[in-house]
Amino acid sequence: MKIYSWNVNGIRAVIRKGEFGPFVEAHQPDILCLQETKAKEGQAKPDLPDYLEYWYSADKAGYSGTAIFTRTEPAQVIRGLPDDIAEQFGLADDGYGDANREGRVLAMEYDAFWLVTVYTPNSKGDLSRLGLRYNHWDPAFLAYVKELEAGKHGSGTPKPVIFCGDLNVAHQEIDLARPKENRRTHGFTDEERERFQDFLDHGFVDTFRHLHPDVTGVYTWWNQMSKARDRNVGWRIDYFLMSQALQPNLAEAAIHMDVMGSDHCPVSITLDGV
Repeated sequence: MKIYSWNVNGIRAVIRKGEFGPFVEAHQPDILCLQETKAKEGQAKPDLPDYLEYWYSADKAGYSGTAIFTRTEPAQVIRGLPDDIAEQFGLADDGYGDANREGRVLAMEYDAFWLVTVYTPNSKGDLSRLGLRYNHWDPAFLAYVKELEAGKHGSGTPKPVIFCGDLNVAHQEIDLARPKENRRTHGFTDEERERFQDFLDHGFVDTFRHLHPDVTGVYTWWNQMSKARDRNVGWRIDYFLMSQALQPNLAEAAIHMDVMGSDHCPVSITLDGV
């Protein structure tokens, strides 16, 4: 099974550029998770007749949003974080608005696992949303995926979780081209990196680093303003993480730096025996 994730930075734009259809045709994902769709269902025409489409859009038009295109119908679909988790972790308290109404989390239950795609809030250049990330969003999302793992949603059966998407953090110095210059830049603050480490400490595996622990110069996002992609001055901020129970099924984890159309490139995993 091949599962892909891509922050498309506007699905209508990537379709208009002629990049989306050829990418799907070439890679043939069984499941494709998208972030930053910037569209509501029906506003984009991806032309994927072999896939079922599930969308979760932000209340604000043209902003954020996630979607999953899948060849296999899921047993359950959950849009957003549960209300009790959102309330417990104070997600409506952010000065920018309610982070749980920005189309950021879309979960699907399959026979062998839960799959969650997430578009984590950016901490902003002035770090004005760092408090949301550190104190509210990241702890809330961790609590949610652990609840899914424990069988507290959907069918009620405990099962492993895969979550993927734009987590808006480079975990280690190896995950960005210029770590020293970005020590207090959003996406590489100690606080954001600590919260990413929390996922690993609670039993989730960074699939790419698990299989490729020492690979350098492999990134998923480049600043468009400075033509950073031409020089490969990038950041690895898009991930697949999974429950340890699925590690034996992990055949490959890849980053597709050759795929254009967005300021991010797709990432993928291949699973055997699920």
